[in-house]
Amino acid sequence: MKIYPKIDNRLLKTYPASQRQSKVSESFEAIPLKPGSSFSDFLESLAPVLKVDDFKAVARAVVSAKEKRKPVIAMLGGHVIKTGCSRILINLAEQGFISHFASNGSAAIHDVELARFGHTSEDVVSQIEDGSFGMAHDTAAFVNEAAINAAETEYGFGQIIGNMLIEEKSPYLERSLLASCARLSIPYTLHVAIGTDIVHQHPTADGGAIGKTSLRDFHILCASVAKLGNGGIVLNLGSAVVMPEVFLKCLAVARNLHPDVHNFTTANFDMIQHYRPTVNIVKRPNSKGGKGFAITGHHEIMLPLFAATVQEYASVR
Repeated sequence: MKIYPKIDNRLLKTYPASQRQSKVSESFEAIPLKPGSSFSDFLESLAPVLKVDDFKAVARAVVSAKEKRKPVIAMLGGHVIKTGCSRILINLAEQGFISHFASNGSAAIHDVELARFGHTSEDVVSQIEDGSFGMAHDTAAFVNEAAINAAETEYGFGQIIGNMLIEEKSPYLERSLLASCARLSIPYTLHVAIGTDIVHQHPTADGGAIGKTSLRDFHILCASVAKLGNGGIVLNLGSAVVMPEVFLKCLAVARNLHPDVHNFTTANFDMIQHYRPTVNIVKRPNSKGGKGFAITGHHEIMLPLFAATVQEYASVR
């Protein structure tokens, strides 16, 4: 039987680890906190490696954008509302840290139900069995009426929903992101894909009105995106498909009319990093300047932590 040749590892060149260039040093370790420590102490205690520096950089970019009076656009999916983050976002908007919200249809539906009824998110598994899933007539009537009302005006779809919630004095109005944006006079644009939302199942749905008002909101978002250059920031919070696609088209329109829409920050916050947010939010917009970040974690933890970090950095400027 043949004996195959082997490498002679006794001939390997070695060196002392003490002289090696390394990526991690003892100074990178997290510092244990003492009882009663402040939030500032907590931020300083984090090890300055991997996503810690990215997380802090995104928070500082929001503070910087506000100081420069550049747009801070927060796009979101439905789970951000379902995980109880509305008041966190409202508070940031009230302090001027977010200048434009944009969402898919599901986020608006959850917001409407929470504002009107104090609960949302049905049990899909049990209700899809008997065809009752999505058949809440009062939710559909409200949202679909808003689309028709908006179509007869020059106002946005999201704007009209917010105003309607205020006008009817919804019992849980203070936690509605849509109503808060209407109160603060900042845009909340609604970007609806026909057939993706439960309200489209109902006879009250008017495809023409939904399409017309969603297109109008697209144009409103394009106007905000056009002002991003040299200091703005876009946060994509939990939208895996719709908002990353909408944003990329807005950016194309903006750059077609305003070639200087470059050198801004983008960040994707989600529980899992998906393909479209990675390419449409983090990478493609920044190919010729600017920075893109990907922050992974549960919304109910990461968004309150992020908001507190923004406020902390703003307080020490």
